[in-house]
Amino acid sequence: MKFFASLADVPHDFGPSAVTIGKFDGVHSGHRSVIARLRLEAAEEGLVSTVLTFDRHPLALLSPDARPESLTSNDQKRAILETTGIDALVMIEFTHDFSLKEPQDFVTDVLVGTLHAKLVFIGPDFKFGHRGLGSIELLERLGLEHGFEVRMIEAVRPLGDRVISSTWIRDLLAEGRVAEAASLLERLPTVRGIVVPGERRGRELGYPTANLARSVEGYVPADGVYAAYATVDGRTMPAAVSIGNNPTFVGVPDKQIEAHLLDEDLDLYGKTVEIAFVDYIRGMEKFASVGELVTQMTHDEARVRQLLGMPERTTPIGPRT
Repeated sequence: MKFFASLADVPHDFGPSAVTIGKFDGVHSGHRSVIARLRLEAAEEGLVSTVLTFDRHPLALLSPDARPESLTSNDQKRAILETTGIDALVMIEFTHDFSLKEPQDFVTDVLVGTLHAKLVFIGPDFKFGHRGLGSIELLERLGLEHGFEVRMIEAVRPLGDRVISSTWIRDLLAEGRVAEAASLLERLPTVRGIVVPGERRGRELGYPTANLARSVEGYVPADGVYAAYATVDGRTMPAAVSIGNNPTFVGVPDKQIEAHLLDEDLDLYGKTVEIAFVDYIRGMEKFASVGELVTQMTHDEARVRQLLGMPERTTPIGPRT
């Protein structure tokens, strides 16, 4: 896949192309359906299959208070889109000037002048240009004028009524329903961050954890304990992951992500770890004693091992040096 970080980076001889346009936040199964058809029809007609997206949600510029939290960072989105088999990804910097571009100018400057589009794939609610004033009917008229065809792709409704959307997935993750979110994403929901030093409480209890820095990529699910996988340096390992402020102790920040790698004890400080959530185990609780907490952690680990198809723990529980 060729990646262009701006319209200016696209070469003059690019295309001719088949293009689909959107935010593609999360790259969920609805997006994948669009991309699958894009690739198929682009190949049949000898065109460059191209995804045109933005470096931020337009509301981040136009109405920051209304901007939804992103499911994926730009780097995550790029990596996921690369697995779909598209030929090219163009990521537009959504600036104030770009937001003022009239619909006709968007078509002539971007679709025709830069991408040399011959096919444009859109969904039923597609709008474009300044204030979203560009309609599907206008795009079709401009297509006739400039020599490209507009093809409609119907929304994906896995349960009959509700359309798959990034909003739906955010709602699920906010409730800790990561397995249901995964079914809509067609992949496990993930976050990615750098491991930083913690208070080492987990190690003292026999459950050393990798603590992620406060700034992470991806949508952090609801507070609780999860079965997950942790990937670092290309290696993927089963993990029990805690999200929250661990109310049994004082001073743990909100939404702290701690990953206990099962049957591993690695020095991960300064490394980037990706956490892929498999299933929800329980909510965050305050225990009357550290002993009660350790007992619950033992049950949590057993449940995680069961969900991930791992053997029972063989090493004794206790402080590690």
